[in-house]
Amino acid sequence: MDETKSAGSVLITGASTGIGKACALYLDNLGFTTFAGVRTEEDAAVLKEEASGALKTVMLEVTDPCQITSARDEVANDLKGAGLTGLVNNAGIPLGGPLEFLSIPDFRYELEVNLIGAVAVTQAFLPMIRQAHGRIINMSSLSGFIALPFMSPYAATKFGLRAITDSLRVEVRPWGIFVSIIEVGDVNTPLWAKSQEVIEKAAREMPERGWELYGPIVNLKERFQPHGIRPAEVAKVVKHALTSRRPKARYVVGRDAKLFDLLRHLPVSIRDRLISSQLPEYG
Repeated sequence: MDETKSAGSVLITGASTGIGKACALYLDNLGFTTFAGVRTEEDAAVLKEEASGALKTVMLEVTDPCQITSARDEVANDLKGAGLTGLVNNAGIPLGGPLEFLSIPDFRYELEVNLIGAVAVTQAFLPMIRQAHGRIINMSSLSGFIALPFMSPYAATKFGLRAITDSLRVEVRPWGIFVSIIEVGDVNTPLWAKSQEVIEKAAREMPERGWELYGPIVNLKERFQPHGIRPAEVAKVVKHALTSRRPKARYVVGRDAKLFDLLRHLPVSIRDRLISSQLPEYG
């Protein structure tokens, strides 16, 4: 039987919707002192309506250094020097499309939110994590170990997050801090609606030559319909990573993620043919 620690304190970024919201509500219900990072007062109000009176929201846009500093100071003040036992870097946005025609400013912003933002938040809160010998959890996806076509920006951030997780885990080991990554497959969250918006934006900005080359791919709207496991299932894995005496360095969550985890070990030529066979003809 796996022994666990008692509930502690945790900060979750990107807690307005989806996995982040599910984690905030689940851990709040378990008695954690939960700090939910949100970007608007409206998001904060909605989250508080569903949570216990103990849940605390903090304004936290992970690309804004001032907000990160303010959130750090707010959490430190609330904890009164007790340290932070958990940080869940969950904030993220999708970006996809033909690499040949991707907007470079959009690509940079994807990196800023999904990768640099996680590093900036980790740097700000690591002293509090060290004080409590706490845990850091980075939320990733199957795109962190297999880069599917037309998802290269998103995959780049998730591959990068995996590298940072592996490196940081060894760096902070002397202080008893453990760093885990959770790589999920399809999850039924508003991220799918956001993905649809991204595809539609890419379609609007696509030059005529792009449509000639990639039109059948850009029109694949049915790929971005809500499906997959419930966010609450991911929240349970987060709880294990936060509390288990033997947390895993890597959690793969969802049947599709586990399938792709096997697929990535195939010879590249076979893997590429399998993936290509699922795409419509284009070019």
